[in-house]
Amino acid sequence: MSVGVYVSPPFVARDGDGFGGMAIELWEAAAKPLNFAYSYREYPTFGALVGAVQRGEVRAAVSNLTITKDRAEQVAFSQPWYDAGLRIMVAESEEAGFWQVVGGLERAGHLRAMAWVLFVIVISTILLAVFYRRFDRDFPRTWHEGLAESFYEVMSVATSGKITRQNMLGWIGRVSGGLWMVCGVAVIAYVTSSVTSVMTALALTHHINSLADLPGRTVGVLSGSVAEAYSQQLGLSTRPFADLQSSVDGLRAGQVDAVVGDAPVLEYYANSNPGVPLSVVGAIFHPDKYGFAFRRDDELGHQVTLQILAQQETGALEALRRKYFGNER
Repeated sequence: MSVGVYVSPPFVARDGDGFGGMAIELWEAAAKPLNFAYSYREYPTFGALVGAVQRGEVRAAVSNLTITKDRAEQVAFSQPWYDAGLRIMVAESEEAGFWQVVGGLERAGHLRAMAWVLFVIVISTILLAVFYRRFDRDFPRTWHEGLAESFYEVMSVATSGKITRQNMLGWIGRVSGGLWMVCGVAVIAYVTSSVTSVMTALALTHHINSLADLPGRTVGVLSGSVAEAYSQQLGLSTRPFADLQSSVDGLRAGQVDAVVGDAPVLEYYANSNPGVPLSVVGAIFHPDKYGFAFRRDDELGHQVTLQILAQQETGALEALRRKYFGNER
């Protein structure tokens, strides 16, 4: 007979030409006393795996398959053998890029004000160039050199308060220069504070700590998973992926803001890939249980349940859990 599997380390993982993992070891320990021959058949999603059991393509589904009402209406489940739930994975060191900052300035209304500041600088540069061309014999005669010199003068006064050319207007020049310096200091302070505030807001906005931070974001989920169904039930914007690695790649590429998935699977991936800048954050939500699935009229499900109960009573199941997850729950 055939046994369907869905690869989801550390519960089901490819091992050469075969499969290994906690769910595989538990299944083989439960099936051994029953003395029947079987082979594994891989399926691409949890939904495809459940459908294969329902259609009779395989006699059992072996993976970290969450027991849900919808699935229980299609197939029969064994005794639950693992308590799990959902958690969130995010990318670490998320920084605001240039265009994100520009977008933040525009949304906050600062970009329009900065455009007016730039307009004033341009007009001041032109007027100052016209003035110096008329009254200063040493001022460059070509327009491109004159405008460059005038622009430098404007920015020098605005940013440092230093006048690079001789004052030709006496006390009027001093007063106007002082006023220009005050305006320049105010403009520099405004630009600095607005950019800083936007970058701070972006950093806070990008920070995800819990389920409450996900509305308005796009989350990656495994296609046909409980995480997908639950996220859609909450009204979250979801993007399905075929497997966990694809969802992680999408997270790191910025296609999604976070990945929602089975807590032990996300934790195992993060711990097994310490060089990848990922974090699993927040408490477990939507607690659930894993079980093996069978056709509703198949006596094999009852027989496997008895074996799982035996594994629980002898402590073998707990020893198997510790093998893959240590003392962590």
